[in-house]
Amino acid sequence: MTRVVVFDYGTGNVHSAVKALELAGADVTLTSDRKVALEADGLVVPGVGAFSAVMAALKAVRGDEIVDRRLAGDRPVLGICVGMQVMFEHGVERGIDTEGLGEWPGTVTELLAPILPHMGWDTVTSAPNSVLFRGIEEERFYFVHSYAAQSWTLEVMPPFPEPRLTWAEHGAPFLAAVENGPLSATQFHPEKSGEAGIRLLKNWIGTLRY
Repeated sequence: MTRVVVFDYGTGNVHSAVKALELAGADVTLTSDRKVALEADGLVVPGVGAFSAVMAALKAVRGDEIVDRRLAGDRPVLGICVGMQVMFEHGVERGIDTEGLGEWPGTVTELLAPILPHMGWDTVTSAPNSVLFRGIEEERFYFVHSYAAQSWTLEVMPPFPEPRLTWAEHGAPFLAAVENGPLSATQFHPEKSGEAGIRLLKNWIGTLRY
């Protein structure tokens, strides 16, 4: 059975994420233990609330080092909601610029929409070769956020594969999901997205088996 750690650093929908991953077929551990997190087949980094608060909580338990070390060793990581946002270089909320994990270039900013937060079920435009969205390209997913990455600037040179970018729109286009080597992330909540979310997690778990 595939071993997945949901990183428990004091924020995020950890218990619903654990349940959803179990339904998707993983052997799930909820922990912030460094050794367990590094050795798992997959690491899930959930996140809710402010970008700055999530970053502070992550750093308090050296989560930034764990994520960086896993990715340096080609070990899969999945970020969810603010857990996706912190993978970028910066997050700007209410005039506060906070340094992120810097795994991807770019800045997370407020959505340009007349109504915020963007809350509820919405469709996405998945990458044609997406693994996460295989078989669920037409499904709806559950969003609740006011900030997102609204552009993609990472240039990848051969022999590395092009990132798979999935977009959604609320006022303007934003990144709903990214699949980039061992690092994947979703702006929406798979654990709150019903059967479609379970199938997405199952697709991700399927990539962990070597």
